[in-house]
Amino acid sequence: MEEQQQNALRKTSTSPFQSKPIRCIVKLGGAAITCKHELETINEKNLDTVSKQLRQVILSCPDSGKVLGMDWSKRPGTSETPSTIDGCCDEFKVDFEKFVVVHGAGSFGHFQASKSGVHKGGLCKSLVKAGFVATRISVTSLNHEIVRALAKEGIPSIGMSPFSCGWLTCERNMEAANVSMIVKALDSGFVPVLHGDAVLDTSQDCTILSGDVIIRYLAEELKPEFVVFLTDVLGVHDRPPTEPGAVLLREIAVDEDGSWSVVKPNVQDASKQVVVTVAAHDTTGGMVTKISEAAMIAKLGIDVYIVKAATEHSRIALSGDLKHNVPDSWLGTIVRPLRQQQ
Repeated sequence: MEEQQQNALRKTSTSPFQSKPIRCIVKLGGAAITCKHELETINEKNLDTVSKQLRQVILSCPDSGKVLGMDWSKRPGTSETPSTIDGCCDEFKVDFEKFVVVHGAGSFGHFQASKSGVHKGGLCKSLVKAGFVATRISVTSLNHEIVRALAKEGIPSIGMSPFSCGWLTCERNMEAANVSMIVKALDSGFVPVLHGDAVLDTSQDCTILSGDVIIRYLAEELKPEFVVFLTDVLGVHDRPPTEPGAVLLREIAVDEDGSWSVVKPNVQDASKQVVVTVAAHDTTGGMVTKISEAAMIAKLGIDVYIVKAATEHSRIALSGDLKHNVPDSWLGTIVRPLRQQQ
């Protein structure tokens, strides 16, 4: 019986798309869409710009000037009448590129998780259990606001929490994650919006499943054309970008065994010289995890673009134009399979 269930999981998690394949998986970095030094504060300007850029690449008619806003609820403290569909007709029936959005927590969730030790497990402890609940309240509230921002731009976004979808980890590694509902949502014309989440762990009771790990898993299952990491910095540097002399690594090649090397610029032994820092409250590994997961995605034969959010560089990356032409003026980091360099 157990073997039959495992086979069923594999079949559902690799369900083929009924129509065109997925275009892109986007990671909205927590530090890019929130004010990381202000508890539970959204970077409204960045989120608004990113939402508009996503509309331009997801909708098939981005320059029409008409957007059917999908947030029809009334915001607390406002007297505005909710949006209506009066006058809307078939002109809004447009094709959508298939995108999946995954966002980090930033100033949401990390504080609660680190204070209670949720990432270390142990639900028998009252503090851990309370922290698990508090973390999920925080990250799902952020997910709601991001879905709302995308919906305002006419993007048919649907929030999907890993915990609620039944995703499980074992020793903090993905163990069970059925993506059939994500596939169905995509085929129905929706944009799934997932997030880093507190989840149950079969080894240590619970842990934090990072958005970067989710991205890698989805890339393996859904096989997108490319993946974009939107961050608060220009890309991967050889040391923290705030340090003098920090060099932006423009292109990283990943071998079939997962090892990687810097192609541009020519930095000797760069794979050993790259130094990163992780904020004290970050329970998901920060840039360390990001580089590792990007390399694992590139190993699958998928290009990864790491770029600063809400910039012209991010718009270019989201368009997919970097696959065949990388302008000299473009600033960011491309992580791609070594065989594409040859």
